[in-house]
Amino acid sequence: MKLSGNTIFITGGTSGIGRALAEALHQRGNKVIIGGRRRSHLDEVVAANPGMAAVELDITDPASIERVAAQLIAAHPDLNVLINNAGVMQPDDAAGHIDDALLVSTIDTNLLGPIRMTSALIDHLKTRNDAVVAYTSSVLAFVPLALTAVYSSTKAAVHSYVLSQRFMLRDTGVRVLEIAPPWVRTDLMNSREAEQAMPLDAFIEETMAVLGTDTDEVLVEAAKAFRANPGPGEHDFVNGFNAGAMEIFGR
Repeated sequence: MKLSGNTIFITGGTSGIGRALAEALHQRGNKVIIGGRRRSHLDEVVAANPGMAAVELDITDPASIERVAAQLIAAHPDLNVLINNAGVMQPDDAAGHIDDALLVSTIDTNLLGPIRMTSALIDHLKTRNDAVVAYTSSVLAFVPLALTAVYSSTKAAVHSYVLSQRFMLRDTGVRVLEIAPPWVRTDLMNSREAEQAMPLDAFIEETMAVLGTDTDEVLVEAAKAFRANPGPGEHDFVNGFNAGAMEIFGR
């Protein structure tokens, strides 16, 4: 992906990886528009990054997605990059009762939202040069964290969808990328102070370097062992990972 001269829309751009990606791309000479639910948070990011734009978006609401897509195409006809980054992560109990509100919210935000957002913009993106659709998935797409089974399942589904969409768009000018972060210090699961998690600035620096290549999967070094896991040894890796996670989270 080229790292400058784009017009980029990033969902979930008010905090964590989304905000950090937005700011890094903004600093490299791209026109960046961020999407998020809370106007006050959008205004805070825009105020800190003059020239950035923002639009209110509820990624769980199909009507909101269609409205924002039309608004983006009208206001930013040069839009050529979509980064589906919005996501929620909450602990659940796959061995017991799963709260239905948690289940629906997670699937709506992490899976249906990105599919709907891309669907609403894909015909426009097909008309643009250097067009990119990117999805922020997770290493948990490949190695599920049992404490967040629903979240992990949505990320595995996103990875599967990316593979299909990349194939279906193979004869167009639209590239489909997957960014699969490891554990990063963000507000997800209260990880901002987690020593075992990768510092956000280090993650962004390494991610930007990989994003600027011609790879389809954007992986930092800390993510590569997880990506390589699926195969004959999958269960041993997953079980060992989750045994360690249980110790970290005190379960």
